[in-house]
Amino acid sequence: MLSLLDLRARIAAGTLTPRGAIDLCRGAIAARDPGIGAFVAIDPDPAIPDSGPLAGIAVGVKDIIDTASMPTQMGSGLYDGWRPRGDAAVVARLKSLGAVALAKTTTTTFASSDPTATRNPHDPGHTPGGSSAGSAAAVGAGMLPLALGTQTAGSVIRPASYCGCAAIKPSFRLIPTVGVKTYSWALDTLGLFAAGVGDLACALAAITGRDGIEGASGDSPRIAVVRLQVAEAPSAEAEDALARGVAAAERAGARVSDLTLPPELDAAWERHSVIQDYEGRHALAWEYTNHREALPPLVRAHLDAGDAIAPAAYDDARRHAHRARRVLKGLFDEFDAILTFSAPGPAPATLASTGDPRFNRLWTQMGVPCVNVPVPGDGLPVGVQVVGRFGGDGRTLAVAGMIEGALRG
Repeated sequence: MLSLLDLRARIAAGTLTPRGAIDLCRGAIAARDPGIGAFVAIDPDPAIPDSGPLAGIAVGVKDIIDTASMPTQMGSGLYDGWRPRGDAAVVARLKSLGAVALAKTTTTTFASSDPTATRNPHDPGHTPGGSSAGSAAAVGAGMLPLALGTQTAGSVIRPASYCGCAAIKPSFRLIPTVGVKTYSWALDTLGLFAAGVGDLACALAAITGRDGIEGASGDSPRIAVVRLQVAEAPSAEAEDALARGVAAAERAGARVSDLTLPPELDAAWERHSVIQDYEGRHALAWEYTNHREALPPLVRAHLDAGDAIAPAAYDDARRHAHRARRVLKGLFDEFDAILTFSAPGPAPATLASTGDPRFNRLWTQMGVPCVNVPVPGDGLPVGVQVVGRFGGDGRTLAVAGMIEGALRG
């Protein structure tokens, strides 16, 4: 994979220019993307700044995020060729740092569940996950050092696990979603894909302007291992990855213990889809009212479900989520991080599904930072997920980086 930190170091040393770094990505895309299909548009002549903390860093932008230089089509024929007048806030910020928005990456329709044509870079017969399919595949295939995704249930962490790259879903609203197509205003969160945890920390610190995110301490963390009993059990491969993650954490000096989540969090997990479907139906009101039959089957089914949810049921689900966040905040008085599954197992052997987000949706609903750490091994990739306290993105990344280092060592 292409490391953001490595590219920055080479540019700083004068052995690579920003334009040369962008050309490396163009070459990798030409070589690998014909068999993967991670992109829907590539800017043929982007501005390439010579300076800035992210100069020379090519970024893939999920195609529900506005870009003035390329179409934003949201995985839907309803928006074929649609050109926003301006960039989303996160894209404008990246450009101000010297980064290059080089390409738009594939997304499921409106970042819902209908698969894209993108293939897993490790086996073309397997899904790359979704909804941020193209972003995960582009980074996992070594075509880009950084890509943007969004997560409403599991659309950053799960595809990162499937494609073998690092990723973070930051604390809710840490990265502004202005200029991003809304599906659920209570859940949608912008996230990042990169080669390693250090790359994520560097990019997130630069994007948010919070220097403390990069270089935060990960020493002697108290880690709770959570298997989320309310969800269907994962595969043997996911269990093995978690066991290896636990062993790596212990080798690195963490104090690790098992934790069964209180019932308030189980109750919130069970109501995630109520919030997602109800808000999706309202966020996509124009598309649903005027073009329901043109929508692909899975997003149409979600919106149909949302149409049947009474406001009282939605309000009840939001109250359960609020209650669970208070309980989780108390748990983080006893633990520094939670270690759990990133996905139910390796990428399924199908292109008709993006996989199951059951090990992600609670943490999205809680608004807390989550990091996928790839676990080295034979076969298709499987990751482990490090979950931290709301607002503790730097500490969460530091713990994830500690586990990553022990796994690689």
